[in-house]
Amino acid sequence: MVASPEGSTGKSAVALALVDAAVGLVERVGVFRPVARAEDRDADPILQALLTRAGSSVPPADAVGVTYEKVHADEEAALAQVLTAYHRLADECDLVVVLGSDFTDVTGPTEFSFNARVAANLAAPMVLVVHGQDRTPEQVRTVVEVCVHEAEAQHADVLGVVVNRVTGGESEADAVAAGAAGIARSSGGEVPLLGAVPDLPLLSAPTVRDVMAAVEGTLLWGDEAALDREVEDVLVGGMNPEHILERLADGQLCIAASDRVEILLTLIAAHTSEGFPTLSAVVLNGGFEVSEQVRALVQGLNLRLPVIETAGNTYETARAAAGARGLLGQGSGRKTAAALALVGGRLDARGVLEQLDVRPTSAVTPLIFQHQLVERAAASRRHLVLPEGGDDRILRAAGRVLTRDLVDLTVLGDVDAMTARARELGVDLSRATLRDPASDPDAERLAELYTELRKHKGMTLATARTVVTDPNTFGTLLVRDGQCDGMVSGAAHTTADTIRPAFQVIGTAPGSTEVSSCFLMCLADRVLVFADCAVIPEPTSDELAGIAVASAATARAFGIEPRVAMLSYSTGESGSGKEVEKVRAATERVRELAPDLPVAGPIQYDAAVEPSVAASKMPDSDVAGRATVLVFPDLNTGNNTYKAVQRMAGALAVGPLLQGLASPVNDLSRGALEDDIVNTILMTAVQAATTQTTPSTAGSPS
Repeated sequence: MVASPEGSTGKSAVALALVDAAVGLVERVGVFRPVARAEDRDADPILQALLTRAGSSVPPADAVGVTYEKVHADEEAALAQVLTAYHRLADECDLVVVLGSDFTDVTGPTEFSFNARVAANLAAPMVLVVHGQDRTPEQVRTVVEVCVHEAEAQHADVLGVVVNRVTGGESEADAVAAGAAGIARSSGGEVPLLGAVPDLPLLSAPTVRDVMAAVEGTLLWGDEAALDREVEDVLVGGMNPEHILERLADGQLCIAASDRVEILLTLIAAHTSEGFPTLSAVVLNGGFEVSEQVRALVQGLNLRLPVIETAGNTYETARAAAGARGLLGQGSGRKTAAALALVGGRLDARGVLEQLDVRPTSAVTPLIFQHQLVERAAASRRHLVLPEGGDDRILRAAGRVLTRDLVDLTVLGDVDAMTARARELGVDLSRATLRDPASDPDAERLAELYTELRKHKGMTLATARTVVTDPNTFGTLLVRDGQCDGMVSGAAHTTADTIRPAFQVIGTAPGSTEVSSCFLMCLADRVLVFADCAVIPEPTSDELAGIAVASAATARAFGIEPRVAMLSYSTGESGSGKEVEKVRAATERVRELAPDLPVAGPIQYDAAVEPSVAASKMPDSDVAGRATVLVFPDLNTGNNTYKAVQRMAGALAVGPLLQGLASPVNDLSRGALEDDIVNTILMTAVQAATTQTTPSTAGSPS
């Protein structure tokens, strides 16, 4: 149970870190809130965010115990109802993270006492979260001591303490940690300090959309997508324009009377001017009609900065804007990424769970696989290039992986435009390298490299100078040149536009004669590799063998023990025919290429994955019934099967991932969501970590 003795401690960020660690350990993670406001019972954004992170399909109402009103009316009856609701949820889970109440209704001591009683009755060890804003280490220590003694009085076990939102950065957090450590228990021993976390105002900042609702405003001009940007400061522009300019800051929302046209135009000009801060929004208050001339002027600017109008007066509007609540889980994924990076860097969440003797599951669920993917990418720390910096989805995805410090990135596009758009979206690209192929100082040398690579096709330097301005070609040249380890593209380009330069520039890995693809199919309790589902229509037996060996290497890269099934409509010696013989020959070729690789074929799908069927059809095989890599005889079969399993079994299909290139290049769907892009970036990083090829040893480009 994550609980606090006071409000605004940021305990939801601590709970998020614990939930994130939990999904990497067990199959079924639950989230439970014992007490909630009546209006939050069905639509609590924090609870919804935690449930989503846990991969839970439980409706928020079923993850709540009682309302504050019921606690006030009869505390004992409310506690009994909390226990009933909790156990109903816990019976379906391997681990439950309980989130204490929010201190929005009753006095602190009374509310904390009830939280402690809940923890004791649930037998849930308590992670105590206190805030360190403007508190000395001695003051923090005093708060913690009082809370520990109260928790013990209610028979709750305090597992440890997190001091969150410490003012002054990491050095001050370290000082607070040193001063607050070693709180004695009345029963003997000490309560460990689990971590001290610096304050990050972003996590408590509302979005522009939140503020627009708070001031009862409507969008007059601007980009709908920018409404999800966080408001990091509020300025009331009641002074002359030159004095307003002195006080502007990035992420600021500015309030101005709608009859002060000069202020509106000043703010718009500053927002679009290089060297001035990028605002989150402008709110025009007072309800005065903006003149037709001004409307025409602003509309002609194609303004992306949200301009909101409201009828409220300045005081009402400023008070409502300042009071807007910024909750974790609202808006873009920026807050979630920032919270996981910040808290995860100061709190060993997995270590906390291991104190509870949580036994890791041997199953690999989609959430566990994604958690492992993050860990592998962070451990490998590769440098990737994203050629589509003009796409908002790419910028947001880049911001998320950079915030969590998982990869290094080079993003291609118009540098000024990318920088401006990222700031408008509230995306931090400060850790990325931004390059424009059209004006990059390395362009001439890369054109010379491209000319050398393509001279067998008649390429000239003059033509190459034009070709390398194409972002996908430039990106693949950065990979070939060793400046980047891999590339992800396709959100705004066709598959051919993405893959063709990879064939031409990067070439195949040593020992590979073909480039194929695979999907990682995340089922309920395991991950399988399906290949080839996207590239080679009618593979020969030699190509099938190459696909099998490459797919086994992909499986190993992602922690999957490869056991290869060469699929056919016949198992073992039971059938014959041209297609069966092709698979039989391919199986023998796999044994020649990789003698230590477990392989079976020809084999039918059911015999490959179902032990009971394997026992009758291929009883002596070490692969049948346990296959993890399934190689289909042709693209028609592979593509349809992966889609059938995806839809009918509810599997998460991750891919396609290209195999056989000297360095990884992966293609996105043009309908890719931000989460899809993040996953593909991480998977490409993992692939790059297992690619031993250097540019000098890569195979010949096509």
